[in-house]
Amino acid sequence: MGTFDWIETTRKPHQRGKGFRNMPTKRVPLISDFPSHLTVIISYPSPSGPTSSPPPSNSHPPSNILLLLHGLGDTAARFASFGRALNLPETICITVQAPTPLPYALVGVEGFHWGDDVMFDRSNSDGGGGGLDMDAGFSRSAVQMLAREVVSDVLVRKCGYRLRDVLLLGFGQGGMAALVAARELGVNPPPAPSSVSISPNPTTSSIPASSSTSDYDTSLAGVVSFGGPYPLSASTVGPKNRTPVLLLAGRDDANTAVTDAAVRRTKEVFEFVELHRWPRKGDGMPRNRDEMLPVMRFFARRLRSRQGVPDGSIELS
Repeated sequence: MGTFDWIETTRKPHQRGKGFRNMPTKRVPLISDFPSHLTVIISYPSPSGPTSSPPPSNSHPPSNILLLLHGLGDTAARFASFGRALNLPETICITVQAPTPLPYALVGVEGFHWGDDVMFDRSNSDGGGGGLDMDAGFSRSAVQMLAREVVSDVLVRKCGYRLRDVLLLGFGQGGMAALVAARELGVNPPPAPSSVSISPNPTTSSIPASSSTSDYDTSLAGVVSFGGPYPLSASTVGPKNRTPVLLLAGRDDANTAVTDAAVRRTKEVFEFVELHRWPRKGDGMPRNRDEMLPVMRFFARRLRSRQGVPDGSIELS
């Protein structure tokens, strides 16, 4: 995991002074924190491996949040197993389901999509998406649901996490939604967290809004996208976003959505874009340890760790 500079102090959390930052108090997100119309599955880190674990104590909440976004036609229940298998230390995995169900006649199983509409791709360039176009607009799913309701309202305002604590991982259309959400959070970030009040009922905990973001990092920990470049339908206007991006795809041929043009478009929006191509046909998810290795290296650079840091220490940034 990444390393950071810390200083041990007996200064109380609410006290300010030169060289000290008033860090917000985090608490563990619960299902009840999210709006009832959203479907989310939360997997807490478990020392015994990829199994279900109860929420950790609010006295030592995990440092990181990993949001997992499934692909076109999938569900949160099926995709959540990927996060549980990762079992990343000090990381809560939250699998979010896309808001709109696909017509059963199109896919033959229960499935959901992130687009504003259902569109058909005549070229079928995504390599087997059943003729459905992944790039169908993301104003409702990525901007309204992910950026505002999930990240800003719940993780930042209610639970005290910063944008730098949140990493997005998506497959296909979910990867596109992750990139659009990351850009939206950079353009319209939530108010910088100041302090969080913990009440007996976790759903009523809140962070007072602050209008100052001058010393607040508005970039996320990162975005990992399997086969999903920044969509053509989304805006590229404005300064580049500083959230690091890892794109993973098959070799550059007719079977990948991550074409050279799509990579250039992604780099127009994000300042730091790393591309890794597997020597195989099609995009898809990692199939073995070698294909997963670039992702684990990215996690090691971008996820935070407080292991070995004394209680009461304050991060210097």
